[in-house]
Amino acid sequence: MINVGEVLLKLWNTSGFAALSAGFGDGGWQNLVMLAIACLLLYLGIVKQFEPLLMVGIAFGCLLTNLPMGGLYHQELWDAFMDPSNAAFHSFGAIMRDGGLLDILYIGVKTSVYPCLIFMGVGAMTDFGPLLSNPKSLLLGAAAQLGVFAAFFGAVALNLISPELGFTGPEAASIGIIGGADGPTAIFLTTKLAPHLLGAIAVAAYSYMALIPLIQPPIMNLMTTPEQRKIKMVQTRVVSKAEKIIFPILVTIFVALLLPDTAPLIGCLMLGNLFKETGCTDRMSDTAQNALMNIVTIMLSTSVGATMVGTNFLTVRTLSIVVLGVVAFGLSTAGGLLGGLVMCKATGNKVNPLIGSAGVSAVPMAARVANLVGQKNNPSNFLLMHAMGPNVAGVIGSAIAAGFLLSVFG
Repeated sequence: MINVGEVLLKLWNTSGFAALSAGFGDGGWQNLVMLAIACLLLYLGIVKQFEPLLMVGIAFGCLLTNLPMGGLYHQELWDAFMDPSNAAFHSFGAIMRDGGLLDILYIGVKTSVYPCLIFMGVGAMTDFGPLLSNPKSLLLGAAAQLGVFAAFFGAVALNLISPELGFTGPEAASIGIIGGADGPTAIFLTTKLAPHLLGAIAVAAYSYMALIPLIQPPIMNLMTTPEQRKIKMVQTRVVSKAEKIIFPILVTIFVALLLPDTAPLIGCLMLGNLFKETGCTDRMSDTAQNALMNIVTIMLSTSVGATMVGTNFLTVRTLSIVVLGVVAFGLSTAGGLLGGLVMCKATGNKVNPLIGSAGVSAVPMAARVANLVGQKNNPSNFLLMHAMGPNVAGVIGSAIAAGFLLSVFG
């Protein structure tokens, strides 16, 4: 005869509720806090539209990984995988055998497959015409990488204040790349150099990208005068089809030879762009922009969110990453604006310095913000296409910065 009491007791003991209550005094509270954070991120993604295509997946991955007894993600397996003294785990065999669904999906992050495929989609959606019509805007994309290296040195400098708060060189490099405002690049570099910080860095990077319309305008107004913001720029020249086809080929060859570590990112970015520009690979371009991009985004965001385990995420170091990230982003905006101011002076006020703020890699949002701020000061001012030059240059610049940091610390 079935004992109903025993059945109910077994059901309770094997539930996540029992695991939460039993472990509340020994780390279980961290799961509850992370569940609340996951719900907050879902609110920001769904209601406030903060990068929803990625934020919803990251938040739900965080939700799943902090539900006890689910067996979806096992941090201990990845800790063993990263332990150089544990040769038995230096393959994905143990992950495939003992891991859960999110462990298996995370392999695509660990091998950098997802970020590179995302870059292929970005390339297929990117028009390098504005950059080719005004090549000097490449300098603005380079200037906007200021925040990457400033935040890197800031993270290292924390060691002088407190070794417990400080970061190693690879960790500092991963934090600094937040300033590039390029989520896939941040994930690519962090996976290589500091995978234990992936959740915090990914959330910080995508949150600040979503907050561009709030973060950048005050910096733009502070660093430029109303007269400079009113400057109208002449229409750029028309770029030939041959130029658009040759450009991704030459960039791939040059950058991959200069910084081989960045070849996966640059190669996929330029391959996607080549699909777009050839005129004979429209199906490839359409797939990269839509179906492939959407599928990979689901797997990337959910598996990145799975790394937000309470014991790793709820630390003072995580708060430091959030602070350093916004500093990096602000300084990258300021670096681009400084480049724009120099170019404005050098050209006799023919360049509106606002386009320098678009040198961060958030395409096309940063360019749109530059255009909106310009129109607020001069309704007849149309800076969007001019700002797209530095904007797409920032995509290349952040990938090069990541390649440089990876060559130094990888």
